[in-house]
Amino acid sequence: MEQHIVKIKSIDKVTHDTLSIVTDKPKPFSFTPGQATEISINKKDWQYQRRPFTFTCIPENDFLEFTIKTYPAKKGVTNELLQLSKNDELILHDVFGSIAYKGEGVFIAGGAGVTPFISILRFLHSKNELRNNKLIFANKTKADIILEQQFKNILGKNFINILSAEKENGYAHGYITKEFLEKNITDFTKQFYLCGPDPMMEAVEKLLIELGVDSKSIIQEAF
Repeated sequence: MEQHIVKIKSIDKVTHDTLSIVTDKPKPFSFTPGQATEISINKKDWQYQRRPFTFTCIPENDFLEFTIKTYPAKKGVTNELLQLSKNDELILHDVFGSIAYKGEGVFIAGGAGVTPFISILRFLHSKNELRNNKLIFANKTKADIILEQQFKNILGKNFINILSAEKENGYAHGYITKEFLEKNITDFTKQFYLCGPDPMMEAVEKLLIELGVDSKSIIQEAF
């Protein structure tokens, strides 16, 4: 089982409860956009508490980045990450993940479930291959939207938000429904990428199949 100790280069908040952690990159080290690794903190009592986090950089970067939603009330690993600073160390374990880019389509994310898509969309953007890929992003509030401005910049009109807990001008309100999907998707023969809480993914997968999407064209990752 592979293991790497990496030093934190920077740690910043990207939303009120989400961190961007940038670390050194071991040599050699490889991953595919969309993949994750298990991480533990290189401190006493934390070395063996491993949690899965997705790479949000691209493979060509000379650093690693993780975009991590924190849950301070749980007093677990993500709360401990909030206590870290530059030069603290993380332990990386095996690389894994079932989401990989298989062609143009629609990415549908719920909350922190967007993280596998960050690397994929950044990678496509870096290669000028974003084409007509679309991101539908479901959150509770506008403040919860991870990397909103960056997604707007690279996706433009193909970045669609829906908020369940507040109404904001320019943002859809409620939950993802059949009518919402029909309004925002014109081609149901493309690839569909899902990542988010299990109940959301189950509901959206059912709706997509009802709308004629081939189940083999639905790629998903439990979050």
